[in-house]
Amino acid sequence: MLRKRLFLLFLGLCLGAAGPAALAHHSEIAEFDPDNLISITGTLKEVIWANPHVWFFVDVTEDDGSVTTWGFSTSPPGALMRRGVSKDAMRIGATVNVEGARARDGSNNSSTRSLTFDDGTAVLTPRQE
Repeated sequence: MLRKRLFLLFLGLCLGAAGPAALAHHSEIAEFDPDNLISITGTLKEVIWANPHVWFFVDVTEDDGSVTTWGFSTSPPGALMRRGVSKDAMRIGATVNVEGARARDGSNNSSTRSLTFDDGTAVLTPRQE
């Protein structure tokens, strides 16, 4: 009886500890709409190289001269580094072309499918599946 209670207590503690981590991560499709693809060209403004996902921001100059800032979510830093992408590869001030799936809430945020510099250098490319 004591072994069973200890086992149940241990199981409860394990599940309690794992719960927040399981809830913290979400599917890309929950936030971004794969049927609403975008492609923009602009100037790389900022990179936030941190977990859980690297975000970078691109300023896009509109036809009327106004500037719209777009935010792009990509993989965690460790995953990018394993793919050969370092923080230094994200050159602030460079002109970039970005493709992704727009945020479901209609904001100027997107996932990242590809990031290419205007000289043709591909920093992020679609994953080969």
